Amino acid sequence: MKHGEQAYLDLCKHVMNNGTKKEDRTGTGTISTFGYQMRFDLNEGFPLLTTKRIPFKLVASELLWFIKGDTNIKYLLQHNNNIWNEWAFKKWVESNDYKGPDMTNFGLRATQDEEFRLEYEKQMDQFKKNILEDELFAATYGELGNVYGKQWRAWKTTAGETLDQLQDVIDTIKANPDSRRLIVSAWNPEDVPTMALPPCHTLFQFYVIDGKLSCQLYQRSADIFLGIPFNIASYALLTHLIAHECGLGVGDFVHTLGDAHIYTNHIEQIETQLAREPKPFPTITLNMEKTSVFDFELEDIKIEGYEPHPAIKAPVAV
Repeated sequence: MKHGEQAYLDLCKHVMNNGTKKEDRTGTGTISTFGYQMRFDLNEGFPLLTTKRIPFKLVASELLWFIKGDTNIKYLLQHNNNIWNEWAFKKWVESNDYKGPDMTNFGLRATQDEEFRLEYEKQMDQFKKNILEDELFAATYGELGNVYGKQWRAWKTTAGETLDQLQDVIDTIKANPDSRRLIVSAWNPEDVPTMALPPCHTLFQFYVIDGKLSCQLYQRSADIFLGIPFNIASYALLTHLIAHECGLGVGDFVHTLGDAHIYTNHIEQIETQLAREPKPFPTITLNMEKTSVFDFELEDIKIEGYEPHPAIKAPVAV
């Protein structure tokens, strides 16, 4: 029987061997394929990749941020989570309030010019300090628009009301687990122009059978090296949390990808990862005293037995 992680490694090999060169929004360039599916049995361990270290606290704090309906990076920075910084930083450095040196194409330039990288880090440190210490600045430049949390928890209707999709789906799982409408959508066409980054993981659906909760995610855009390992762990965690609240076991996490791509500046890192042997998946423990998904904090979620290979660094395409 294949190790659960092999599903991800097979994806990497498939795109490396069968993908075609494709330009992208960031100007970095990718190797891309369209349409791919992976499946992880959540009873075989928690799918936190072991062929490189995945920082689980970043995964968990981002998911809790979504669950809270938050769209401002201040919460993330308070938990030392920097994964959404670049999109908010871009908004600041392109504004009239920004008085520092030109930061155009900062993501790409920071990987090519050491002097620029140091200046970029200096400006980013100032930006983070401003977010954490200045409420008005945080409200203006920490806000990412109507991204995931807003759509999950407060989807705005044409009547001006809001829908709490996540609460509704939990209520339906409890009342009618055989429903085929256990769906949460983050893709709101009207709101896409106002988002710092339109949702890559666009829609997820739950499925209950034999007392177990499974989840399928449709992801329109899949950054295989940096993004996908996070997404696998995030939706596996979401499935565990909702199964816990609904009194169910866990089944499978099914991950369906649209544009599955490897950035051209991640190829060497992928090759390093593919040369490593997967290790056993860790296990997850939840605080049993917490009965609602919405009450969980970072300290209520524990990963045990995680002994991965070292992290592999790679630049983020913004």
